[in-house]
Amino acid sequence: MRSRGKTAGWRSLRGCGLYLAAVLCAAVLSNGPASAQGMLAQGNFWALETILRPMIVRNPDIVARQDELLNDPASPVGGNPDGDVTLVEFFDYQCPYCKTIFPSIQALLAEDRNLRYVFKEFPILGRASVFAARAALAARRQGKYLEFHTAVMSARGKLTETRVMRLAEKVGLDVDRLRRDMADGTVDAMIRRNLELADGLGIFSTPVFIIGDTQIPGAVEIDTLKVLIARARQRGTSGKVR
Repeated sequence: MRSRGKTAGWRSLRGCGLYLAAVLCAAVLSNGPASAQGMLAQGNFWALETILRPMIVRNPDIVARQDELLNDPASPVGGNPDGDVTLVEFFDYQCPYCKTIFPSIQALLAEDRNLRYVFKEFPILGRASVFAARAALAARRQGKYLEFHTAVMSARGKLTETRVMRLAEKVGLDVDRLRRDMADGTVDAMIRRNLELADGLGIFSTPVFIIGDTQIPGAVEIDTLKVLIARARQRGTSGKVR
């Protein structure tokens, strides 16, 4: 998990603990009939909550800001746009943990055809992160946001402005048009909205996932996300678009 700023120091330490708890939880998920998946199947939510509680953060502010999280037209959407559960991710293109979990997110979206996915560009790791986020949002105007997002998330090593543009060209973007669109003030306004939203929700690191009223920091295991998604469906706290 990558974080920004000294003011987020205690949150980062707490996030590390939550990430370790997530790893332990993932181990529990694969351990037979007493696992979290088994508890979910049996409807034993009390026991399930006991296992999941150390790694999740219930945030009442999420409920108040559902519209910004789920329905901002500036935020790209993947998966099933009409899905019954929405998974939101705040990410940075230079965050190694975001890149680590990216293949699992792709697999999850391919498996769960009723999952809606909202991309929240959250560039907190330097100038190259901001440049990549601006390029991604500008790429959407050419209908290639997902292709560009995949290319940058799959790229290993340090990002530079030159490398970002090479990746853009590789996925078929008109680079000259991309640069013009990146200069449009509305692109920066989109990023500012995400930064302000994250600040309001106490999000200072990446990745952070939101399902219903729950924040999950760190590169959690896919089975953990599956359990939380299933729980949201069962409880009807899905974050479905109104």
